[in-house]
Amino acid sequence: MQPPTNISAPFTSTFTQDIPELLTALGCSIAITTYQASKVVFISPNRAKQRLTILPRTFNAPMGIAIQGDRLALASKDEITVFENSKELAVHYPQKKNTYDSMWLPRITYYTGQVDMHDIAFGDDGIYAINTSFSCLCKVDGQYNFKPIWQPFFIDAFASEDRCHLNGLVLENGKPKYVTALGTSNTYQGWREGIVSGGILMDIETNKIVLENLAMPHSPRLFNNELYMLLSATGELIKVNPIEKSYTIIQQFEGFCRGLAIYTDYAFIGFSKLRKNSSSFGALSLYDRADFAGIKIIHLPSNQTAGEITFQNSIEEIYELAILPNTIQPNIISTMTDIHKLALAIPGMTYWAKPEHSNLS
Repeated sequence: MQPPTNISAPFTSTFTQDIPELLTALGCSIAITTYQASKVVFISPNRAKQRLTILPRTFNAPMGIAIQGDRLALASKDEITVFENSKELAVHYPQKKNTYDSMWLPRITYYTGQVDMHDIAFGDDGIYAINTSFSCLCKVDGQYNFKPIWQPFFIDAFASEDRCHLNGLVLENGKPKYVTALGTSNTYQGWREGIVSGGILMDIETNKIVLENLAMPHSPRLFNNELYMLLSATGELIKVNPIEKSYTIIQQFEGFCRGLAIYTDYAFIGFSKLRKNSSSFGALSLYDRADFAGIKIIHLPSNQTAGEITFQNSIEEIYELAILPNTIQPNIISTMTDIHKLALAIPGMTYWAKPEHSNLS
C-alpha cells in the first residue's frame, strides 16, 4: 500500500519568495525556540536555490535565547546551556563537510532546576535570567541554581508560585533595565485573573511601573536606544516612550505575536497558534483568529511587510526569536545527542575525534 501523499514532512514551511534573498542580503539567519515542539530551529537561506533551510534540533522545552558575539545561551526546562560558535569545526562537521559556516557547540551547562526561566541575557558581569516561577530576576553562575537579585515591589515573599508571570527582560549598557509581566498579583498564579489586560512594563532601576493595563506584554527589546515590545493578546508591535509613560502602535496583526528581534531596518516577529484547550488563551479576543504559526518580517521605515514564513506542521507555538548575524548556514549541536562529545576545541586548534561507538551520530 502506498503511503498517503497529502502528509507533509515534519517542519514543512511555506514562505514568500523574497525571504531567501532578503536573508542573504542581510547576511543573517533566524533562530526560534518552541517549547511546544521541544526544538530550537535555525532558518537560513539556501545558497544554491531560492529556498530556506530549516534545521530543527531537540532540546527539553527551550525558551529564552541570548547571543553575544560567538556565545549563545539557551534556557530550557531545568538548565541554561552556553554554546560557543566554531567556524572551523563547522567546515569539517563529519556528517556534512563544507556545508555550514558556523556551528554552536555546548561548552557549559548550568543546572537551574525547574524554575521556568524565560528571557535571558548576557550582561557585563554574567548571565541574567527571568525566573518566572519565583517572580524574580536572577543571575546564573554555577555557584547556586540561581541567585535572586530583584523582585517587583508588589511581591512580598520568595516562593515558587509564579505570582505575576514575569517574562521579558531588557538590558541597557550591560545592566538589567526593563522587565515585563502579565500581572501584578501577589498570590499563586494570580496573574491569570487579569490575563487579557493586566500586563505591565517595569523599570528595574526605580522598581516602578512604566506602563500598565497591557495586553500580555512579551519580548521587550532596545534597538537604537528605542524600546519596542509585543502585546501578544491584541497582536500589536509597539514602541514605548518610557519618559512619557506612553506607547505608539507600529502595526497590529491578526495573530498572537511573541518573539521579537530587530536587525538593521527589519523587525522579525514570531506568531503562535492558540491552544484550544487552554483556559488562559480562551479569554483572548484573538482566540478564534490566531491560527497562524510562523514569522512576519516588517520593514520598519516603511511599516510594510517584507516577507512571511508559515509553518505547515510540527511548530504551533514560538516563544523566542533571535537573529544570528553574519551567518547564512548555521548549525547547533544539542547535548541530547552524543556527537557534541567529538567536537574538540583548544586555543589555536580544533579537532573532530573519531567515534568509538555507533550511537555517536
